Amino acid sequence: MIAILDYDAGNLKSVEKALSYLGEESKITRDRQEVEKADKLILPGVGSFGAAMEQLRKYEIDKMLQEAAAAGKPILGICLGLQLLFDDSEESPGVEGLHLLKGSILRIPDTKGLKIPHIGWNSLKLQNNGRLFEGTGTEPYVYFVHSYYLKAEDEGIVTASTEYGAHIHASIEQGNLFACQFHPEKSSETGLRILSNFARIQGGNG
Repeated sequence: MIAILDYDAGNLKSVEKALSYLGEESKITRDRQEVEKADKLILPGVGSFGAAMEQLRKYEIDKMLQEAAAAGKPILGICLGLQLLFDDSEESPGVEGLHLLKGSILRIPDTKGLKIPHIGWNSLKLQNNGRLFEGTGTEPYVYFVHSYYLKAEDEGIVTASTEYGAHIHASIEQGNLFACQFHPEKSSETGLRILSNFARIQGGNG
């Protein structure tokens, strides 16, 4: 079972629907026992970094994520969920992220001819053989909605990037931690393949 973590951040039902379409059992929950029983966790989210961290702490989901990561349980962050896995964000100065991965979240710079937030489809440049992208082709096309982007400290964890006013680290993989700045649940067949690949990943620390 895949637990979709509920911290009042929206966008949960579309993830659940996509997993159901793939025949994967999932549950929207913040119950500790349910989360501990789950094989994998998905941290979706839309909204602001600071408010989201406050909610994660309120429901102790931050602790559940730290424990799951330490146990080697596969975790997938989506959009804001990707950003929360890292250290901090320009959106909410002084607010610490989950520190599960090293890097900062920066605002997309104002660029003539580019609208912020970035809403729409972009192609990805794949690198470092990310397991999420098996079978998606060389330049998969995916759907973004965001005003902030990841700059990972270690380029070695970046599995996909795109360009939109900046060089955006669009997906990462480190051990059993995975994350996408884009929305796989809204990215048509490519996105479904990415979610299916995640569902097949084995957990544990070996």
